[in-house]
Amino acid sequence: MDADARLREIEERFERVQAEMASPDVARDTDRLRALGRDFAELQEIVTPYREYVKAQRQAEDARALAKQETDAEMAVYLREEIEIAESRIAELRTKLEELLIPKDPNDAKDVLVEIRAGAGGQEAALWAAELFELYRHYAERRKWKSDVLSSSPSDLGGFKEVVLEIKGKGAYSRLKRESGVHRVQRVPVTESSGRIHTSTATIAVLPEAEEVEIEIRPEDLEYDVFRSSGPGGQSVNTTDSAVRIIHKPTGIKVECQEERSQLQNKEKALRYLRARLLLRAQEEAAAKEAATRRSQVGTGERAEKIRTYNFPENRVTDHRVKLTVHRLQDVLAGDIDPFVDALLGAERAAQLSGEGQA
Repeated sequence: MDADARLREIEERFERVQAEMASPDVARDTDRLRALGRDFAELQEIVTPYREYVKAQRQAEDARALAKQETDAEMAVYLREEIEIAESRIAELRTKLEELLIPKDPNDAKDVLVEIRAGAGGQEAALWAAELFELYRHYAERRKWKSDVLSSSPSDLGGFKEVVLEIKGKGAYSRLKRESGVHRVQRVPVTESSGRIHTSTATIAVLPEAEEVEIEIRPEDLEYDVFRSSGPGGQSVNTTDSAVRIIHKPTGIKVECQEERSQLQNKEKALRYLRARLLLRAQEEAAAKEAATRRSQVGTGERAEKIRTYNFPENRVTDHRVKLTVHRLQDVLAGDIDPFVDALLGAERAAQLSGEGQA
């Protein structure tokens, strides 16, 4: 099916969805109405420029037909200008529509969980994991998204061995999914007396958050354990058994949460984390022949593997996938990562349009 036929079919689907949303029966079914609302918004994103495209084509055809019959020189010049304007608009909209027709990742509209783990580098890696945690919190604030800590494992001397940040907001996964991988830092640690530059790493994994309807968890498949929340060094920070650990027996996946003072709240958070982990596992298994698994996505955390390097002495941040470097390290740590996000998105779209697959 060519692009024009696909666009006509999308417009017809849009009109069917629009008509169904107006049905009294659908108005009483909140789940169906919500699903139709999502479809309507996605289809409208393509249908609106498509209708502009069709209108511009019609204007160009009308102007060309008039130009053939026009005998007045001044009017003929005007009509040629109208044709040029319409053709320029047609080309612009055609490019936009080609990009919109690229198959979307079904997870793009989802909220995300950002797993941050200290990699190579000992205590310095744990401190670096904490700085990346703040980076993504700041990025969420910049985009008016909500963030919340789902799970954390503080390091004895500061920083995190592991921390999981939940980020809720429109397009969160679509913009953050390419952050997965090894992030390398080069700097002089505060504990280094000789001034020698150390290299440390932390790994990022971005998981789409799963809805309950997507992942069914049977109660009999879960094993619960409750314990007292602890901080760095293992000291108790709560006098009640409010922390929750959940083991999913069929897969062996283990999650825990101790961020809240309420056992119920920790259980709810842990279940959200577990659903995301199970969704990711299911998607990886389904796409094993086409997509990298989570292990290859985040690597092993060794210093030589990296997607991005943060060099403090040179005030430099480099993304090695798109060969983009900026010399504004503190701005990046404050959440200004859109130049990288946009460059990676652009590279991916260009590769998809050229038929080379994802960037």
